[in-house]
Amino acid sequence: MMRRGLLTAALATPAVAAQPWPRVAPDQAGFAPDLAERLDHGIRSGLLRGLHGVLLAREGRILLERYDDGPDEEWGRPLGQVAMGPETLHDLRSVTKSVVGLLYGIALARGQVPPPEAPLYAQFPEYPDLAADPARAGMRVEHALSMTMGLRWDESVPYLDARNSEIAMEQAPDRRRYVLEQPMVTPPGARWTYSGGATALLGRLITRGSGQTLPDYAREVLFGPLGITRFAWQGRDPGEESAASGLRLTLRDLARIGELVRQGGVAEGRQLVPAEWIAASTRPVIATGDGLQYGRHWFLGRDAPGAGPPQPWIGGFGNGGQRLWVMPAAGLTLAIFAGRYNAPDGWISPTRVWREIVLPNLRP
Repeated sequence: MMRRGLLTAALATPAVAAQPWPRVAPDQAGFAPDLAERLDHGIRSGLLRGLHGVLLAREGRILLERYDDGPDEEWGRPLGQVAMGPETLHDLRSVTKSVVGLLYGIALARGQVPPPEAPLYAQFPEYPDLAADPARAGMRVEHALSMTMGLRWDESVPYLDARNSEIAMEQAPDRRRYVLEQPMVTPPGARWTYSGGATALLGRLITRGSGQTLPDYAREVLFGPLGITRFAWQGRDPGEESAASGLRLTLRDLARIGELVRQGGVAEGRQLVPAEWIAASTRPVIATGDGLQYGRHWFLGRDAPGAGPPQPWIGGFGNGGQRLWVMPAAGLTLAIFAGRYNAPDGWISPTRVWREIVLPNLRP
Protein backbone atom coordinates (compact mmCIF):
# COMPACT_ATOMS: atom_id res chain seq x y z
CA MET A 1 0.00 0.00 0.00
CA MET A 2 1.32 3.43 -0.89
CA ARG A 3 -0.57 6.20 0.89
CA ARG A 4 0.98 9.39 2.19
CA GLY A 5 0.05 11.52 5.15
CA LEU A 6 -1.56 8.69 7.11
CA LEU A 7 -1.09 7.80 10.75
CA THR A 8 1.63 5.45 11.93
CA ALA A 9 1.24 3.16 14.92
CA ALA A 10 4.79 2.66 16.22
CA LEU A 11 5.12 0.17 19.02
CA ALA A 12 7.80 -1.03 21.40
CA THR A 13 7.13 -4.47 22.82
CA PRO A 14 7.88 -5.35 26.43
CA ALA A 15 11.53 -6.28 26.79
CA VAL A 16 11.79 -9.99 26.04
CA ALA A 17 15.30 -11.28 25.55
CA ALA A 18 15.76 -12.88 22.15
CA GLN A 19 18.45 -15.47 21.75
CA PRO A 20 21.42 -13.92 19.92
CA TRP A 21 21.96 -15.06 16.39
CA PRO A 22 24.92 -17.45 16.21
CA ARG A 23 27.26 -16.72 13.32
CA VAL A 24 29.29 -18.97 11.09
CA ALA A 25 31.63 -18.49 8.15
CA PRO A 26 30.07 -19.36 4.77
CA ASP A 27 32.46 -22.26 4.16
CA GLN A 28 31.52 -23.72 7.54
CA ALA A 29 27.85 -23.67 6.50
CA GLY A 30 28.37 -25.40 3.17
CA PHE A 31 28.76 -22.30 0.99
CA ALA A 32 31.55 -20.90 -1.14
CA PRO A 33 33.92 -19.04 1.19
CA ASP A 34 33.79 -15.86 -0.90
CA LEU A 35 29.99 -15.57 -0.79
CA ALA A 36 30.09 -12.00 0.59
CA GLU A 37 32.52 -10.94 -2.13
CA ARG A 38 30.23 -12.34 -4.80
CA LEU A 39 27.31 -10.35 -3.42
CA ASP A 40 29.50 -7.24 -3.24
CA HIS A 41 30.57 -7.68 -6.86
CA GLY A 42 26.95 -7.95 -7.99
CA ILE A 43 26.09 -4.71 -6.18
CA ARG A 44 29.14 -2.78 -7.42
CA SER A 45 28.59 -3.97 -10.99
CA GLY A 46 25.05 -2.57 -11.01
CA LEU A 47 23.43 -5.96 -11.56
CA LEU A 48 21.90 -5.83 -8.07
CA ARG A 49 20.18 -2.49 -7.59
CA GLY A 50 18.41 -0.84 -4.70
CA LEU A 51 19.24 -3.43 -2.05
CA HIS A 52 19.04 -2.17 1.53
CA GLY A 53 19.78 -5.37 3.42
CA VAL A 54 20.54 -9.04 2.84
CA LEU A 55 20.61 -11.67 5.58
CA LEU A 56 21.22 -15.34 4.89
CA ALA A 57 21.01 -18.00 7.60
CA ARG A 58 21.46 -21.74 7.48
CA GLU A 59 20.10 -23.93 10.27
CA GLY A 60 19.63 -20.83 12.40
CA ARG A 61 23.16 -19.45 11.97
CA ILE A 62 23.87 -16.21 10.10
CA LEU A 63 26.53 -16.63 7.44
CA LEU A 64 25.92 -13.43 5.47
CA GLU A 65 24.56 -10.05 6.60
CA ARG A 66 25.00 -6.84 4.66
CA TYR A 67 23.40 -3.36 4.76
CA ASP A 68 23.57 -0.55 2.20
CA ASP A 69 22.28 2.98 2.73
CA GLY A 70 19.76 4.33 0.29
CA PRO A 71 16.59 6.36 -0.29
CA ASP A 72 13.65 4.80 1.48
CA GLU A 73 9.95 5.21 2.22
CA GLU A 74 7.56 4.56 5.07
CA TRP A 75 4.32 3.28 3.56
CA GLY A 76 4.70 5.70 0.66
CA ARG A 77 6.09 8.64 2.65
CA PRO A 78 9.60 9.54 1.44
CA LEU A 79 12.25 9.32 4.15
CA GLY A 80 15.19 10.54 2.08
CA GLN A 81 18.58 8.86 2.38
CA VAL A 82 18.47 6.35 5.24
CA ALA A 83 21.42 4.76 7.03
CA MET A 84 20.59 1.07 7.06
CA GLY A 85 21.69 -1.28 9.79
CA PRO A 86 20.64 -4.12 12.08
CA GLU A 87 18.39 -1.81 14.14
CA THR A 88 16.71 -0.05 11.19
CA LEU A 89 12.98 -0.61 10.81
CA HIS A 90 11.98 -1.14 7.19
CA ASP A 91 8.70 -1.60 5.32
CA LEU A 92 7.75 -5.21 4.66
CA ARG A 93 4.95 -4.09 2.38
CA SER A 94 3.11 -7.23 1.30
CA VAL A 95 5.27 -9.60 3.32
CA THR A 96 2.92 -8.24 6.00
CA LYS A 97 0.25 -10.48 4.46
CA SER A 98 2.23 -13.60 5.29
CA VAL A 99 2.68 -12.46 8.89
CA VAL A 100 -1.09 -11.92 9.15
CA GLY A 101 -1.52 -15.46 7.85
CA LEU A 102 0.53 -16.70 10.82
CA LEU A 103 -1.54 -14.58 13.21
CA TYR A 104 -4.71 -16.12 11.81
CA GLY A 105 -3.39 -19.58 12.59
CA ILE A 106 -2.62 -18.59 16.17
CA ALA A 107 -6.04 -16.99 16.57
CA LEU A 108 -7.71 -20.10 15.17
CA ALA A 109 -5.96 -22.29 17.75
CA ARG A 110 -7.26 -19.94 20.44
CA GLY A 111 -10.82 -20.14 19.16
CA GLN A 112 -10.87 -16.45 18.27
CA VAL A 113 -11.56 -16.68 14.52
CA PRO A 114 -13.76 -18.89 12.35
CA PRO A 115 -12.27 -22.00 10.72
CA PRO A 116 -11.34 -21.99 7.03
CA GLU A 117 -14.52 -23.89 6.09
CA ALA A 118 -16.80 -21.24 7.63
CA PRO A 119 -18.96 -19.12 5.27
CA LEU A 120 -17.16 -15.83 4.76
CA TYR A 121 -20.11 -13.42 4.47
CA ALA A 122 -21.71 -14.83 7.62
CA GLN A 123 -18.73 -13.43 9.52
CA PHE A 124 -19.78 -9.91 8.52
CA PRO A 125 -23.44 -9.67 9.64
CA GLU A 126 -23.21 -5.89 9.42
CA TYR A 127 -23.69 -6.30 5.65
CA PRO A 128 -26.93 -8.34 5.41
CA ASP A 129 -27.61 -7.20 1.85
CA LEU A 130 -24.33 -8.72 0.65
CA ALA A 131 -24.79 -11.91 2.68
CA ALA A 132 -28.22 -12.38 1.08
CA ASP A 133 -26.72 -12.54 -2.43
CA PRO A 134 -26.93 -16.21 -3.55
CA ALA A 135 -23.90 -15.74 -5.80
CA ARG A 136 -21.74 -15.09 -2.73
CA ALA A 137 -23.12 -17.90 -0.57
CA GLY A 138 -20.38 -20.36 -1.52
CA MET A 139 -17.50 -18.16 -0.42
CA ARG A 140 -15.57 -19.48 2.58
CA VAL A 141 -12.86 -18.07 4.83
CA GLU A 142 -10.54 -20.48 3.02
CA HIS A 143 -11.03 -18.47 -0.15
CA ALA A 144 -9.74 -15.34 1.55
CA LEU A 145 -6.76 -17.28 2.92
CA SER A 146 -5.85 -18.53 -0.56
CA MET A 147 -6.91 -15.36 -2.43
CA THR A 148 -9.45 -17.25 -4.51
CA MET A 149 -12.60 -15.35 -3.52
CA GLY A 150 -13.70 -14.75 -7.10
CA LEU A 151 -14.26 -11.02 -6.57
CA ARG A 152 -13.12 -8.37 -9.04
CA TRP A 153 -9.78 -7.00 -7.83
CA ASP A 154 -6.86 -5.37 -9.64
CA GLU A 155 -3.51 -4.52 -8.07
CA SER A 156 -1.67 -4.56 -11.38
CA VAL A 157 -2.20 -0.79 -11.61
CA PRO A 158 0.64 1.12 -9.86
CA TYR A 159 0.08 1.70 -6.15
CA LEU A 160 0.27 5.46 -6.70
CA ASP A 161 -2.89 5.21 -8.81
CA ALA A 162 -6.34 5.44 -7.19
CA ARG A 163 -7.57 2.80 -9.64
CA ASN A 164 -5.47 0.23 -7.82
CA SER A 165 -7.94 -1.83 -5.79
CA GLU A 166 -5.90 -1.73 -2.58
CA ILE A 167 -5.56 2.05 -2.78
CA ALA A 168 -9.29 2.36 -3.49
CA MET A 169 -9.99 0.17 -0.48
CA GLU A 170 -7.85 2.35 1.80
CA GLN A 171 -9.67 5.44 0.55
CA ALA A 172 -13.14 3.95 0.95
CA PRO A 173 -15.28 5.02 3.94
CA ASP A 174 -15.79 1.35 4.85
CA ARG A 175 -12.87 -0.84 3.79
CA ARG A 176 -14.52 -4.18 4.53
CA ARG A 177 -17.69 -3.32 2.64
CA TYR A 178 -15.60 -2.12 -0.28
CA VAL A 179 -13.97 -5.54 -0.53
CA LEU A 180 -17.08 -7.62 0.00
CA GLU A 181 -19.29 -5.67 -2.42
CA GLN A 182 -16.99 -6.13 -5.41
CA PRO A 183 -18.68 -7.96 -8.30
CA MET A 184 -18.24 -11.71 -8.53
CA VAL A 185 -16.25 -12.56 -11.66
CA THR A 186 -15.41 -16.24 -11.10
CA PRO A 187 -16.73 -18.96 -8.77
CA PRO A 188 -14.91 -19.03 -5.41
CA GLY A 189 -11.83 -21.24 -5.57
CA ALA A 190 -11.58 -21.20 -9.36
CA ARG A 191 -8.87 -18.58 -9.89
CA TRP A 192 -6.12 -16.89 -7.89
CA THR A 193 -6.28 -13.08 -7.76
CA TYR A 194 -3.72 -11.18 -5.72
CA SER A 195 -5.76 -9.24 -3.18
CA GLY A 196 -4.89 -7.02 -0.25
CA GLY A 197 -8.63 -6.97 0.31
CA ALA A 198 -8.57 -10.64 1.27
CA THR A 199 -5.96 -9.89 3.93
CA ALA A 200 -7.95 -6.91 5.20
CA LEU A 201 -10.89 -9.24 5.85
CA LEU A 202 -8.69 -11.70 7.72
CA GLY A 203 -7.23 -8.86 9.76
CA ARG A 204 -10.73 -7.75 10.73
CA LEU A 205 -11.65 -11.26 11.85
CA ILE A 206 -8.54 -11.33 14.04
CA THR A 207 -9.19 -7.94 15.64
CA ARG A 208 -12.87 -8.67 16.18
CA GLY A 209 -12.26 -12.11 17.68
CA SER A 210 -9.36 -11.06 19.90
CA GLY A 211 -10.67 -7.65 20.92
CA GLN A 212 -7.23 -6.21 20.16
CA THR A 213 -5.63 -4.21 17.38
CA LEU A 214 -3.36 -6.11 15.01
CA PRO A 215 -0.19 -4.58 16.52
CA ASP A 216 -1.27 -5.40 20.07
CA TYR A 217 -2.27 -8.94 19.13
CA ALA A 218 0.96 -9.54 17.21
CA ARG A 219 2.99 -8.23 20.13
CA GLU A 220 1.26 -10.61 22.54
CA VAL A 221 1.12 -13.84 20.58
CA LEU A 222 3.98 -13.67 18.07
CA PHE A 223 6.47 -10.83 18.32
CA GLY A 224 6.94 -10.87 22.08
CA PRO A 225 7.47 -14.65 22.24
CA LEU A 226 9.96 -14.36 19.35
CA GLY A 227 11.90 -11.63 21.15
CA ILE A 228 10.91 -8.98 18.59
CA THR A 229 10.99 -5.84 20.70
CA ARG A 230 10.70 -3.08 18.09
CA PHE A 231 8.27 -2.76 15.24
CA ALA A 232 5.81 -0.37 13.64
CA TRP A 233 2.51 -0.94 11.91
CA GLN A 234 1.04 1.76 9.68
CA GLY A 235 -2.58 2.49 9.00
CA ARG A 236 -4.85 5.33 8.15
CA ASP A 237 -6.19 5.52 11.73
CA PRO A 238 -5.22 4.01 15.09
CA GLY A 239 -6.81 0.59 15.24
CA GLU A 240 -7.09 0.51 11.44
CA GLU A 241 -3.56 -0.66 10.68
CA SER A 242 -3.10 -2.13 7.22
CA ALA A 243 -3.14 -5.92 7.34
CA ALA A 244 -2.07 -5.98 3.71
CA SER A 245 1.10 -3.90 3.82
CA GLY A 246 1.68 -1.81 6.94
CA LEU A 247 4.25 -3.73 9.00
CA ARG A 248 7.84 -2.57 9.61
CA LEU A 249 10.52 -4.82 11.13
CA THR A 250 14.28 -5.05 11.28
CA LEU A 251 15.94 -7.42 8.84
CA ARG A 252 16.99 -9.80 11.60
CA ASP A 253 13.44 -9.94 12.92
CA LEU A 254 12.05 -10.66 9.47
CA ALA A 255 14.55 -13.52 9.34
CA ARG A 256 13.23 -14.69 12.73
CA ILE A 257 9.80 -14.99 11.12
CA GLY A 258 11.39 -17.09 8.38
CA GLU A 259 13.13 -19.31 10.90
CA LEU A 260 9.82 -19.82 12.70
CA VAL A 261 8.24 -21.06 9.47
CA ARG A 262 11.28 -23.21 8.62
CA GLN A 263 10.96 -24.95 11.97
CA GLY A 264 7.25 -25.65 11.63
CA GLY A 265 6.08 -22.91 13.98
CA VAL A 266 8.60 -23.66 16.75
CA ALA A 267 10.95 -21.09 18.27
CA GLU A 268 13.26 -21.74 21.22
CA GLY A 269 11.47 -25.00 21.87
CA ARG A 270 8.01 -23.39 22.01
CA GLN A 271 5.23 -24.07 19.51
CA LEU A 272 4.16 -20.50 18.71
CA VAL A 273 2.18 -21.31 15.56
CA PRO A 274 0.42 -24.69 15.30
CA ALA A 275 2.42 -27.12 13.17
CA GLU A 276 -0.77 -28.10 11.35
CA TRP A 277 -1.33 -24.49 10.37
CA ILE A 278 2.20 -24.11 8.99
CA ALA A 279 1.74 -27.33 7.03
CA ALA A 280 -1.62 -26.25 5.61
CA SER A 281 -0.38 -22.73 4.84
CA THR A 282 2.63 -24.01 2.90
CA ARG A 283 0.71 -26.63 0.94
CA PRO A 284 -0.07 -25.58 -2.66
CA VAL A 285 -3.70 -24.60 -3.18
CA ILE A 286 -3.70 -22.92 -6.58
CA ALA A 287 -1.35 -21.77 -9.32
CA THR A 288 -0.62 -18.05 -9.51
CA GLY A 289 -0.15 -18.07 -13.28
CA ASP A 290 3.56 -17.22 -13.27
CA GLY A 291 5.03 -20.60 -12.47
CA LEU A 292 4.43 -20.42 -8.73
CA GLN A 293 1.81 -21.85 -6.40
CA TYR A 294 -0.03 -20.21 -3.54
CA GLY A 295 -0.99 -21.62 -0.16
CA ARG A 296 -2.54 -19.68 2.69
CA HIS A 297 -0.89 -16.28 2.27
CA TRP A 298 2.47 -17.73 1.19
CA PHE A 299 3.99 -18.10 -2.27
CA LEU A 300 5.40 -21.54 -3.02
CA GLY A 301 7.98 -22.64 -5.58
CA ARG A 302 10.92 -24.93 -6.28
CA ASP A 303 14.57 -24.16 -7.02
CA ALA A 304 17.77 -26.19 -7.07
CA PRO A 305 20.29 -25.52 -4.29
CA GLY A 306 23.87 -26.18 -5.43
CA ALA A 307 24.10 -29.15 -7.73
CA GLY A 308 21.18 -30.92 -6.10
CA PRO A 309 17.63 -31.47 -7.33
CA PRO A 310 14.98 -28.74 -6.99
CA GLN A 311 13.65 -28.29 -3.48
CA PRO A 312 10.42 -26.57 -2.39
CA TRP A 313 10.61 -23.09 -0.91
CA ILE A 314 8.17 -20.83 0.92
CA GLY A 315 8.11 -17.11 0.17
CA GLY A 316 6.72 -13.80 1.35
CA PHE A 317 6.94 -11.06 -1.33
CA GLY A 318 6.50 -7.30 -1.00
CA ASN A 319 6.54 -4.20 -3.22
CA GLY A 320 9.95 -2.67 -3.82
CA GLY A 321 11.91 -5.91 -3.50
CA GLN A 322 11.04 -7.03 0.04
CA ARG A 323 11.55 -10.78 0.19
CA LEU A 324 11.56 -13.68 2.59
CA TRP A 325 12.58 -17.08 1.25
CA VAL A 326 12.62 -20.27 3.32
CA MET A 327 13.89 -23.59 1.96
CA PRO A 328 13.39 -26.08 4.80
CA ALA A 329 15.11 -29.06 3.15
CA ALA A 330 18.34 -27.03 2.80
CA GLY A 331 17.93 -25.23 6.13
CA LEU A 332 17.93 -21.83 4.41
CA THR A 333 16.31 -18.54 5.35
CA LEU A 334 16.98 -15.46 3.20
CA ALA A 335 15.56 -12.03 4.14
CA ILE A 336 15.97 -9.03 1.84
CA PHE A 337 15.03 -5.37 2.11
CA ALA A 338 15.12 -3.08 -0.92
CA GLY A 339 13.95 0.36 -1.95
CA ARG A 340 12.71 0.03 -5.52
CA TYR A 341 9.08 0.72 -4.63
CA ASN A 342 6.64 0.60 -7.57
CA ALA A 343 9.42 -0.23 -10.04
CA PRO A 344 8.12 -2.88 -12.47
CA ASP A 345 11.49 -4.67 -12.26
CA GLY A 346 11.85 -4.32 -8.49
CA TRP A 347 11.62 -8.11 -8.12
CA ILE A 348 14.70 -8.80 -10.26
CA SER A 349 17.54 -7.91 -7.88
CA PRO A 350 16.28 -9.91 -4.87
CA THR A 351 15.50 -12.85 -7.15
CA ARG A 352 19.03 -12.71 -8.54
CA VAL A 353 20.43 -12.78 -5.02
CA TRP A 354 18.42 -15.95 -4.35
CA ARG A 355 19.03 -17.71 -7.65
CA GLU A 356 22.47 -16.43 -8.65
CA ILE A 357 24.25 -15.73 -5.35
CA VAL A 358 22.73 -18.00 -2.72
CA LEU A 359 21.57 -21.22 -4.35
CA PRO A 360 24.42 -21.80 -6.87
CA ASN A 361 27.05 -21.29 -4.15
CA LEU A 362 25.66 -23.92 -1.83
CA ARG A 363 28.09 -26.80 -2.13
CA PRO A 364 26.70 -30.30 -2.62
